[in-house]
Amino acid sequence: MKLAISIFGNKLESPFDPRFGRAAAFCLVDSETGAWTAHENPALSASGGAGVQAAQFITKLGAQAVISGAYGPNAADTLSPAGIEMYLMSGNETCTAAEVLALFKAGKLTKTEAATHAGHHGGSH
Repeated sequence: MKLAISIFGNKLESPFDPRFGRAAAFCLVDSETGAWTAHENPALSASGGAGVQAAQFITKLGAQAVISGAYGPNAADTLSPAGIEMYLMSGNETCTAAEVLALFKAGKLTKTEAATHAGHHGGSH
């Protein structure tokens, strides 16, 4: 399965970024082969609509699932119809993308079907 993990950095050893729309980057990992690539998040500095733009970017990368700390309603409304599963990882822990991948493989991450917060508007939060 191709997973997109929100990260600070550009490698599998980069720290997990609990933000989705404003994540610094995404690590795209094949959970079966371990092959990965890092991609800067084009929505990082968007004036608004970062969640939707990040979700569209994840879709274009071919991800089948995404792991982040939270999803706003617009991001969830974009990911869900695209068939992309959303998993939650606590932002309270300091983990690398590789460690997040291990937690996913062990079945320790929670899957969500909907937004986990009300969202932010206009980049003011």
